[in-house]
Amino acid sequence: MAKAKYGDKVQVHYTGKLDDGTVFDSSGGSGHVIFKPVEFVLGQDGDLFPKFQEAIIGLEAGQTVTARIACEDAYGPRSEERVHEVPRSEIQERGDRAVNLWSYPNGKPLPYCKPKIGEQVTFFLPDGTTIPAVVAKATETTYTFDTNHPLAGKDLTYDIKLVDIL
Repeated sequence: MAKAKYGDKVQVHYTGKLDDGTVFDSSGGSGHVIFKPVEFVLGQDGDLFPKFQEAIIGLEAGQTVTARIACEDAYGPRSEERVHEVPRSEIQERGDRAVNLWSYPNGKPLPYCKPKIGEQVTFFLPDGTTIPAVVAKATETTYTFDTNHPLAGKDLTYDIKLVDIL
């Protein structure tokens, strides 16, 4: 039977877990929903971590492997430089809603919103770049936004099954 190598088009199912066993991602679906396997060319998919792809090398269709990926090889370490405190004076509040004084790239003002702790918000920069953030803290005078990836600073474990080599 053929073994997976760089350049092969493969199909896999996987489940990604944190150290505490929490599942953060899965290609297999849930309940009665079954998704198609993820299909990609080994070594040529920039969306999948290189260590994830390396774990598949040498497997035959039907085999499984567990790959542990250190945070440095995944979403990187958590950085306090990616946590930003914004004065509430830059966000106009109206009742239970607020409007950010920043605007969309086309100049259209952002819709009203009042960020709540734990909510994900998106910042729109003048050059069109978007930056997702989570509201980490809210005080009477400031909001604190965390732009780290939610999995930054976490080691990831993937259970991977090579479904097929195409």
